[in-house]
Amino acid sequence: MTTLFDPIALGSIALANRIVMAPLTRNRASPGQVPNALMRQYYAQRADPARGAGLIVTEATQISPQGQGYLDTPGLHSAEQVAAWRGITDAVHARGGRIVVQLWHVGRISHVSLQPGGQAPLSSTARPALTKTYTADGFVPCSVPRALAESELPAIVEQYRAAARHAIDAGFDGVEVHAANGYLIDQFLRDSINDRQDGYGGSIENRTRFFAEVMAAVAGEIGGARTGVRISPVTPSNDAGPDSNPQALFERALERVASLNLAFVHIVEGQTGGARDIAPFDYAALRRHFAGAWMVNNGYTRQMAIDAVASGAADLVAFGKPFIANPDFGRRVRENAPLNALDQARLYGGGAQGYVDYPTLDATATA
Repeated sequence: MTTLFDPIALGSIALANRIVMAPLTRNRASPGQVPNALMRQYYAQRADPARGAGLIVTEATQISPQGQGYLDTPGLHSAEQVAAWRGITDAVHARGGRIVVQLWHVGRISHVSLQPGGQAPLSSTARPALTKTYTADGFVPCSVPRALAESELPAIVEQYRAAARHAIDAGFDGVEVHAANGYLIDQFLRDSINDRQDGYGGSIENRTRFFAEVMAAVAGEIGGARTGVRISPVTPSNDAGPDSNPQALFERALERVASLNLAFVHIVEGQTGGARDIAPFDYAALRRHFAGAWMVNNGYTRQMAIDAVASGAADLVAFGKPFIANPDFGRRVRENAPLNALDQARLYGGGAQGYVDYPTLDATATA
């Protein structure tokens, strides 16, 4: 029987176990959206697969200046950013870990203060998201976006391709394309957001076109065996209203990328960070449309994760907040050890407190 603690080949990426650290936005990058030494310490603390994660998926990382939607999130579109990420991947690999970067374009989940020249954010639509984002002034309403012209979309696809190349140059083992949680790709997928009348709107075939083009560009650049994607079929995050037929939509989306032989799909079951049963969805049926590794996420307990892998319902399980407060979360899962309490007040922004100062089991035992 396969267990959560067995190794697995994730495409061309060999993992020591099936415990994944999910992407977690922490808003601690330096000016210029450059990763820094504090971030290097944070990821290195969680890299040893005997104690931490079999795989780390980084915090969401913007593919371009226009892709930014929150203060102090890192990018992967400048030489300085690539070099800084290289220090992080080297530190992770030195501890035996594996790490992929999550490639991100927020679309309309942004504010003019974060956009080059104070311009409007870009999206599939000109309708604003009725939610807030994090700026130098704290949490503020998202700005009204500008709908991308069809002629502009090849340039956005090219930004994803270039960011994937930068990821490999920065030493990452692969990439995860962020197509979830109401960000740009999701804004094209869902008919609750996408109100276009061109070749990227209307039918499911049209609305999955941008998704398919991005995935083909990324996999074409670095290989499908180093490429994964994150989706969230029914989450309402970031004012992402439900699609009229999410089952058909996401089944077709995965059908369109089947020939790319992607390494993995990372699926958020239910509401991101919330109820798993927020809306009906047949995840098992969706999985039949994908031949690669199946990574599940959202509210998994230790026993749920063990059972999911043992039953074959999942190949890997991603955990989010538990990894924030427990740098040795992998060990704690193995030993069924107690977890540190999460410092909610220091999740976003700030310095070392609530970021790299959580104790390990060994540190607690000797205190």
